[in-house]
Amino acid sequence: VQLQASGGGLVQAGGSLRLSCAASGRIFSFYDMGWFRQAPGKEREFVAAITRSGGGTSYADSVKGRFTISRDNAKNTVYLQMNSLKPEDTAVYYCAASSIITPMASIMDYWGKGTLVTVSS
Repeated sequence: VQLQASGGGLVQAGGSLRLSCAASGRIFSFYDMGWFRQAPGKEREFVAAITRSGGGTSYADSVKGRFTISRDNAKNTVYLQMNSLKPEDTAVYYCAASSIITPMASIMDYWGKGTLVTVSS
């Protein structure tokens, strides 16, 4: 499956952004989806995940209550709504697909190119 993330940009602290990840190729609804991020000089970290049906979600503690992951299988798209953004949320955000829902980047089967989110203070 091919993944393309979009929606990044520059936003002030406290603001919001919605990231999208469009999938093509294989059947999108067969995959659990995740969002990860990588800040400069840091390792890639888990942000959020959603099951293939959309019925189950999980979040990193650092974004819980501020970010919401969702998906629209009819549109082959997964979203990440980010509210109350903080400067420490600045990173390149990646979407990924896997056959199991997991916070482990090493287990993800497919990755999209990232989209940069910059939060100014």
